[in-house]
Amino acid sequence: MNKITITSEEASQRLDKFLKRYLPEAGGSFLYKQLRKKNIVLNGKKSAGSEMLREGDEITIWFSDETLQKFMGLSRDAGAKKQQKVLPASWIVYEDDCLLAVNKPAGILSQPAESDDVSVDGMIREYLLESGQMTEKDFLRYRPGTLNRIDRNTSGLILAAKTLPAAQQLSRMIRDREIRKYYLALVCGICAEKQKMDAWLVKDSRTNSVRVTADRTEGASHIQTACEPVRTLKLCGRPYTLLSVELITGKTHQIRAHLSFIGHPIAGDVKYGISDANRELREHFGLKRQFLHAYRMVFPDTEAGYAPGTADGVLTAPLPDPLRTILEAGEE
Repeated sequence: MNKITITSEEASQRLDKFLKRYLPEAGGSFLYKQLRKKNIVLNGKKSAGSEMLREGDEITIWFSDETLQKFMGLSRDAGAKKQQKVLPASWIVYEDDCLLAVNKPAGILSQPAESDDVSVDGMIREYLLESGQMTEKDFLRYRPGTLNRIDRNTSGLILAAKTLPAAQQLSRMIRDREIRKYYLALVCGICAEKQKMDAWLVKDSRTNSVRVTADRTEGASHIQTACEPVRTLKLCGRPYTLLSVELITGKTHQIRAHLSFIGHPIAGDVKYGISDANRELREHFGLKRQFLHAYRMVFPDTEAGYAPGTADGVLTAPLPDPLRTILEAGEE
């Protein structure tokens, strides 16, 4: 038998969500079965799993120690797990007691696709362990991770919450578009006007790509993207425009596909870009990724919402050297 007393940080979440976090190796159907059989009870009573936890609530789990350790993931062979890297200090652009903001390089996953993938998610947890801010036991109560995701070959700002209340609040702010997200994108051609664009996006899971259309089609999601020209330049004899892009809705490959749809694909984008232009940039500048960087997040100016301890509520991530070098080489 194991008893768990809910703390203030763990309150305001559903019982089933807490159990899935506390017993990561137990499937959801198994947990609901144990709730029905009263092998897991809340405050001594049978529960459905949908109850909202409050500070001081007591969860009792009637498992043997061996079974409990198995479902908590404590009995696994540590050697079977790929060694996860620790988040480099140079990647951190902001940190306080609740929030961690990271400038992710291109080529790194935000979140793992497979359990042993190296990702920003895992690197953040290793950083929190190594710095003594959290322990493996803490992870059973709350497992910190990234709150927003950017493509593997896109660089820039990623947020992570160190506490459950911060994760809940920041996730809501991202979902409700209270946190405004801006990217720098180098696109083919001259894009001279500031514009806010509406379209529809259809995802093709077979090819891991999306298609943008002007009209609504079956299975399509509405998307909004805003862009503003920063400067124009010429590279390898071709005109390009550096855009500041605001991601208003947040769908898979939205910026890349939307800019390609309006005739201004992102430089270096092998999926939605221009192959000849990509080849030229690769040969002359070694560009092997799309020129897309999440450079700025603006938090709402409100006492009710969480904002980082910066003077203006703005987080920024500088362009990585390879992208900055290309801009410096471009002719006006």
